[in-house]
Amino acid sequence: MTKHVITEHPREKSRAATGPIKTHDQMRKDKLSHRINGYLAVKITGAVGTMWCAYLFALLALLSLPEVIRSGSLKDLVAWIAQTFLQLVLLSIIIVGQNISQVAADKRAEETFEDVTMSLDKAREIQAHLIDQDKELETILAMVKNLEAQLVARLDGQK
Repeated sequence: MTKHVITEHPREKSRAATGPIKTHDQMRKDKLSHRINGYLAVKITGAVGTMWCAYLFALLALLSLPEVIRSGSLKDLVAWIAQTFLQLVLLSIIIVGQNISQVAADKRAEETFEDVTMSLDKAREIQAHLIDQDKELETILAMVKNLEAQLVARLDGQK
């Protein structure tokens, strides 16, 4: 019986050490300017991407509404809705939604990583069990060969 050799995949150790890839890990860090820009972007997005900021932007947009209404122009009202209110308020709301999606994606990545790690551990248990079975089968096979040799010798002795 040929022996099966269990080999470790090259990525096993590195993935076990690094864990799952998260959204934050994707920020460029190779240059100081990238780190500064990334830091500022995260901080500004964190501030603008809140519902409180959406409320503040809505209030700010509503401050100019009376003047637009006084103008009596439908074109100005449509422009105010599209260019002022929707852009300011929806910006923050979209960022809030993206932040929630990002957290969910990171959580899914973590769960998937843990599931795969569990499956890998189970596969290793199965491999160890199969190795033990191979040893038992080799022992049984050796006993059968020994019994066969004894039987052949006994039959040869009876001739």
